[in-house]
Amino acid sequence: MLRTRLSSSGAYWLLVALVLAPVGRARDGQAAPSLAPAASTPPGAAPRSAHEVAPKELFEIERVVDGDTLWIRRKGAVEKLRLLSVDTEERLGKGHTASDTKPQTVFGEETALWAQDVFAKLAKEGEKARVGLVFPGGREQRDVYGRLLCHVLLPDGSDYNLLLVRSGRSPYFDKYGRDELDHAAFARAEDEARKAELGIWSPKTNVAATPGEPSARRPYDRLIPWWRARAEAIESFRKRKAEKPELSFHAEDKDGLARAVAAGKEVEVFGEVGRTFDEQNGYLTVLLRGADAEHDVRVRIAADAKSAHASLDFAALGAEFRQNYVWVRGKLEAGGRGLQMRTDGAQRWTKAGPEPKFAATNAPAGAGAR
Repeated sequence: MLRTRLSSSGAYWLLVALVLAPVGRARDGQAAPSLAPAASTPPGAAPRSAHEVAPKELFEIERVVDGDTLWIRRKGAVEKLRLLSVDTEERLGKGHTASDTKPQTVFGEETALWAQDVFAKLAKEGEKARVGLVFPGGREQRDVYGRLLCHVLLPDGSDYNLLLVRSGRSPYFDKYGRDELDHAAFARAEDEARKAELGIWSPKTNVAATPGEPSARRPYDRLIPWWRARAEAIESFRKRKAEKPELSFHAEDKDGLARAVAAGKEVEVFGEVGRTFDEQNGYLTVLLRGADAEHDVRVRIAADAKSAHASLDFAALGAEFRQNYVWVRGKLEAGGRGLQMRTDGAQRWTKAGPEPKFAATNAPAGAGAR
């Protein structure tokens, strides 16, 4: 790899050059994906978003784990970042997670190596690379694993998250909501990358070079319709929250839920259905995912009220490729195991968004509209 150090003023054009270049070599007998874009619309030439300005404060990068996971040093501590609106593929090898919907792939490994090289080239001689952070709405938030949720800005102001989508190294990941800094830019970036068949959108990416050999490919044809349906549901919450700020609460909003308990009034809670289980006393409990495992909202259904909820398929509400978000209306209370709410019938529940719309040939079992 080239080890020349560049000043921050050349960072953006360095990245443009990297986007326009092929990713690299093949591994494990699979074809190396090509990132050559359509000449008429090079991804790096896209207009900047309003938030893409040179950051006032820069933080040292301690480690680049993969394409969308970085460790930085901030306020005297090392912080793990989770980059918003992107989700690069898993890299190869032990120590890296994998699942049916997110397998380890050759392109995930290529993207991780590309990211490591990108940030190495941003560092001045003898120093570590530095980047800025942007938090939507200026609010610092963390996920359930304690990772800081943010956009990463390069020293010249370029949004690294957006660059990943523009170059086809990540889809526009709106599973947890549309990007709050520039949804239009991310949607446009994915559309252009798909049309140009960049990275993950190339039909040759992650396909074994030898016919008949297995190919590990992520099922974007199923994932993206699911993510978009969830994004619509979250958008409905954001609108209702703006209209009724003291009546509508997200299950992940610990401070807001505490205010709702103190008010002692009926409210609407929006949340993602996690799991359901039967209590020893005959109650059915439905967990709405909270800010972390200790702050899930428990919706409790008494044994004699189960029949009144028969029309609700709680197992489907918590399954992959189904609409997972609901509204539940009732009074929040502080219980021995956290916040809880009781419901007496299905009329207290509303599905928050549409079911995903899959292509007929790719619809997973049970994915149709209910």
